[in-house]
Amino acid sequence: MTVPIDVVLPCLNEADALPALLAALPPRYRAIVVDNGSTDASAEVARRAGARVVTESRRGYGAAVHAGLSAATSDTVVVCDADGSIHPAAFDALVAPLDDGTADLVIGRRRPTVRAAWPLPARAANVVLARMLRSRTGLPLYDLGPVRAARRLPLLGLGVDDRRSGYPVEVVLRAHRSGWRVAQVDVLYHPRIGRSKVTGSLRGYVTAVRDTRRRLAEAGR
Repeated sequence: MTVPIDVVLPCLNEADALPALLAALPPRYRAIVVDNGSTDASAEVARRAGARVVTESRRGYGAAVHAGLSAATSDTVVVCDADGSIHPAAFDALVAPLDDGTADLVIGRRRPTVRAAWPLPARAANVVLARMLRSRTGLPLYDLGPVRAARRLPLLGLGVDDRRSGYPVEVVLRAHRSGWRVAQVDVLYHPRIGRSKVTGSLRGYVTAVRDTRRRLAEAGR
């Protein structure tokens, strides 16, 4: 019997991206779309496609992820952006190190399929932030990544309290302090569908970088 895996998809106005993304989920993966204040038809589109929809009124990436993890019931979970940039075909490679016992947290390292998939300013910021993360932890991480996999209860047990864009880096920092084995695997990174909430606006981009730097600075202290 195939063990199901919940996929937490933080969602803010991704009605255009959701149909193809949800249709591409392999059989053992179950979608939990966390509607984080969408003003389009994201929730309706997700329900029509068979996904479970959770509403999180508090805006922020970390708030949406936490709501999804709290609603999930599977032992293993995948957290992935809902913008279509990561194809679900990548999920098995993320889960494999958990299944074979070689890792406790697996993060996808983006490999852009075309230059436009990852705008230069965002890529440059990621290089700097990843270097800071390596210096704090010694972990061989080169991308903070929009997709990761872990065991659900231990992940919730880390006590991550960032509810904004600093959530991913706090997960890594807390996992490292807890002695987790952290691995990174390559995933193809496609052009997102629709406008990015981070790189698509100056405010979103600055917020993401500021939140991440804040968490790294706190770790340094």
